[in-house]
Amino acid sequence: MRQQSRLHLSVAALILVAAVPVSAQDQGCAGANYSDSHFHLTNYIQEGTDVKDYVRMMGSSVCRSTLFGIPLQQEWAYGNSGDFAPTYYLQSDAPLYYYSFTDAFIAMAYRSLPPAQQARLDPMITGFNPADMYAVDHIKRVLLTFPGVFSGIGEFSIHKEFVSAKIAGGAASLTDPALDRILDFAAEAGLVVILHNDINMPFPKPNQEPYVLLQLRDVLLRHPKTTVIWAHVGLGRIVRPVTDQVALLDRALSNPALPNLYIDISWDETAKYITSSPEAVARTAALINKYPDRFLFGTDVVAPASLASPMAVYDAYAPLWSALTPEASQKVRFGNYARLFDAARVKVRAWEQANVGKPRPAPPPTPASGAGITP
Repeated sequence: MRQQSRLHLSVAALILVAAVPVSAQDQGCAGANYSDSHFHLTNYIQEGTDVKDYVRMMGSSVCRSTLFGIPLQQEWAYGNSGDFAPTYYLQSDAPLYYYSFTDAFIAMAYRSLPPAQQARLDPMITGFNPADMYAVDHIKRVLLTFPGVFSGIGEFSIHKEFVSAKIAGGAASLTDPALDRILDFAAEAGLVVILHNDINMPFPKPNQEPYVLLQLRDVLLRHPKTTVIWAHVGLGRIVRPVTDQVALLDRALSNPALPNLYIDISWDETAKYITSSPEAVARTAALINKYPDRFLFGTDVVAPASLASPMAVYDAYAPLWSALTPEASQKVRFGNYARLFDAARVKVRAWEQANVGKPRPAPPPTPASGAGITP
């Protein structure tokens, strides 16, 4: 009993230490280019950059960074690609399946770092199926197994071009109660949510209503206390901006019922749309300058070998950085990240402290062999 008490005390101490928010100033980030709200340490076959190498890459250029893998594993089906081993979902017709070990891998990588380097990172839980009503149990289990580590969940996908149709067991849906359970718990624990959901379906017919966007709005309205970062402004390789997208975003961000909606402008494909013309830059900059507290920059780089690829995404936004006010630029590149993730650290650590070591509800009884089977 005494040993168990010491264990609980040490866990509580770890949680309290990890709960201390870390600002850009505390990390000596003067002169840094950005904090990365969207970064994948591993790829679609769960290989990637050593976390120590990533922190070294960050150097003085990247202030802070999220840290997550990819929840899906690309299957290597010999009947499909033979001796060719696909490393990306566009390289094979074989299915993708959820790979829950990614969360333990990210947690152990994070724990391998000294505290000063841990303070620059915000690991995220991704290894769950958002169409599974048990997904929340996975998220809770990860938090209680690795207290003091995670700040949020995501990036996870609901509608994603090329990907959703490949997922073994079927695609997720914005109308699935399983997603509501996930978002309810995220609010309870204080987890930041990074959600990928395309703004429209690929190749829509002319004047087709973007029903996915309406479903996303309804999800956000159902969960006003959940902090949701909408990845890539809903754009994709072939999912292009919808008509009057800037006006749609303006209405959403001005809606007092949607204070929980944030948007990341991660990914080089997103940069191509935003910087496609001086007019596109001007419209986007005007929107961000109007709502500077609601946007975050991220690279969406996957398992980089050097800082060159993340910096290439940052540099692609040069026209936008020039068009933003100094205040808006600082918030998009640093301030909003620090505000959201510092708050998440405190809330999630408090939830962990209240629940680590707490008895879990007993599972339903398992029927005896043959019981309940009607011949």
